[in-house]
Amino acid sequence: MRRIAHLDMDAFFASVELLRYPQLKGLPMIIGGGRRKADDLLHASHPGLPAHEIPVAAFPRLKDYVGRGVITTATYAARQFGVGSAMGMMKAARLCPEAIVLPVDFDEVRRLSRAFKETIREIAPLMEDRGIDEVYIDFTEVPGGQREGGRVLARLIQKCIQERTGLTCSIGVAPNKLIAKMASEFNKPNGISIVHEADLQTLIWPLAARKINGVGPKADAKLEKSGLRTVGDIAGQSREWLVEHFGRSYGAWLHDAAWGRDERPVVTESEPVSMSRETTFERDLHAVRDREALGAVFTDLCERVAADLRRKGYVGRTIGIKLRYDDFRTATRDLTLDHYTDDPRVIRQAAGQSLKRVDLDRRLRLLGVRVGKLVPAGDLPPSEVRPSPPETGPQTLEMFPDATPKDRKFDSD
Repeated sequence: MRRIAHLDMDAFFASVELLRYPQLKGLPMIIGGGRRKADDLLHASHPGLPAHEIPVAAFPRLKDYVGRGVITTATYAARQFGVGSAMGMMKAARLCPEAIVLPVDFDEVRRLSRAFKETIREIAPLMEDRGIDEVYIDFTEVPGGQREGGRVLARLIQKCIQERTGLTCSIGVAPNKLIAKMASEFNKPNGISIVHEADLQTLIWPLAARKINGVGPKADAKLEKSGLRTVGDIAGQSREWLVEHFGRSYGAWLHDAAWGRDERPVVTESEPVSMSRETTFERDLHAVRDREALGAVFTDLCERVAADLRRKGYVGRTIGIKLRYDDFRTATRDLTLDHYTDDPRVIRQAAGQSLKRVDLDRRLRLLGVRVGKLVPAGDLPPSEVRPSPPETGPQTLEMFPDATPKDRKFDSD
């Protein structure tokens, strides 16, 4: 009997900080607004004092934050105030002004992410990496994976992760990835939830439709408009009705999802389909009045994407850009080349062509560059990879000239 687990680390970014600052345990705390190296933020004002001895009163509060950052994660104490991931920091400050705020320490987060995943692989090798803080695991053939529906193996994994990292996680075990993902949210934090096929109507159907992984805000609004608020409401409609109202592919998928059907395997290795870099500005920038700063950022993004491609051994053909305007509308454009590349100058030239196809009269809050249709560089004959163009001096685009300002201020992913 197929048993698939979804493991989600509990408030991962915040929990990493609590390892360093245990005195903050139980307090409202949010992580976001930028990056830092370990302890830079506080030790400057408390030299020589160990991290765990820094007084709580010394930590910055969300009410004092000024900027355009968003929340990466929040402790469960902060979530009780309505604060959540991807929320703007300034909005969160109105909901929970006394929350402690800390930037992300990505070096430590990555270290602990690798540690918990290595721990899982030592116990259950069939693991699919789904990001820095979550994975799918195939329990089916693992010793203990069937006992109590997978609870015995889930307990073992939880125990080993906590012993190795000091962190907790929540695990949902179900017949497939779709249901396991929903189940992992049932008993957070540090919970285990077991769902069998017979539990579909009692445990899954009462959930809000948006709990299905793949139902986004737009689809949820359309479902709501049709009177379909829960998973059970969707299951109550015929496949034909859903196809008629939501399209052939999405409608059929909604019907299968509501009835708990999902045959996707746990994929241990997969090729990336694209690589991207993007930047959210501290203040909105205009393509004409701030073109010098935007030109520098634009070039930097292209160079960083190219560096990512070379480091990981890929080349790509489709070059795209992403803009987010001051009203939060998003525009994307791309261009497919007749050759593959990992050269920053080629990427910048192609991305610049895409920029000419979007509205640049509005102020911008985000700029991004993406390279898609990736293949491993070693799999292609030299004739299909465009060599680097000759050096011709600084490139100039109509709206974003290539220049570097003296003071470049932006938060970068």
